[in-house]
Amino acid sequence: MADNDNNKQRRLVEFKDGCRYGKFGKTKAYELIAQERIRAYKMGGKTLIDLDSIDEYHASLPRVESRAML
Repeated sequence: MADNDNNKQRRLVEFKDGCRYGKFGKTKAYELIAQERIRAYKMGGKTLIDLDSIDEYHASLPRVESRAML
């Protein structure tokens, strides 16, 4: 995932809070980071997750189409 706007203030939270915000577990979070679907940063020994990248990920998810009952 490209970081297009370097001047923008990042909304960074600790890893567990990013998982809670994104409604996914740590395994899924690491998977999304590896796939570059969400952005993460290291600060010392802590991993921080960018909340805007989670919003972008959620916005990219396909919509479920309902089927009309006949």
